[in-house]
Amino acid sequence: MEDLLSKIRNCSLCKAHLPLGPRPVVTANQESKIVIIGQAPGTKVHASGVPWDDASGKQLRNWLGVTNEQFYDEKNFAIVPMGFCYPGRGKGGDLPPRPECAPQWHEQLLEFMPKVELVLLIGLYSQKYYLKKEAKKTLTETVGNYQEYLPMYFPLPHPSPRNRFWLTRNPWFEKDILPILKSKIQSLIK
Repeated sequence: MEDLLSKIRNCSLCKAHLPLGPRPVVTANQESKIVIIGQAPGTKVHASGVPWDDASGKQLRNWLGVTNEQFYDEKNFAIVPMGFCYPGRGKGGDLPPRPECAPQWHEQLLEFMPKVELVLLIGLYSQKYYLKKEAKKTLTETVGNYQEYLPMYFPLPHPSPRNRFWLTRNPWFEKDILPILKSKIQSLIK
């Protein structure tokens, strides 16, 4: 697994498309029990090299009910984004994750993690990639029907502060789903 992680961290597959250059951000361990599959690092994470080292990460840790120490313990959580590098900025925010990463690396990484019991699919890109035709027409429908994807997958909205309007329009997420998510996470981590 260390060889594979080294290859990923040195990947330059889509170098020509990355405004800040390649800096793949990924963490994983053969003991990982939970895999977090988000979108792609933002500029702050690109600069620090630490996954979810931003406001979105703080919100995500709150949703999961975990401490920084628990979150960054690779035996608890592997962090495998759809795109490993910052993709650049578009009109409405960051560009989508580069499409090369997941097909190139995800399957290989997951093969090295036989103890995974839960995969958190954060945002539309990971949900469409992993759930394929089983994903609903909208992220809201997919998240609302999370139980259909258990025990392996748990779809979530993106925890970005920019998503506060979604959270306001969908209070059932925090009221009904987060307690179930937190309970599931606590049953799996150390």
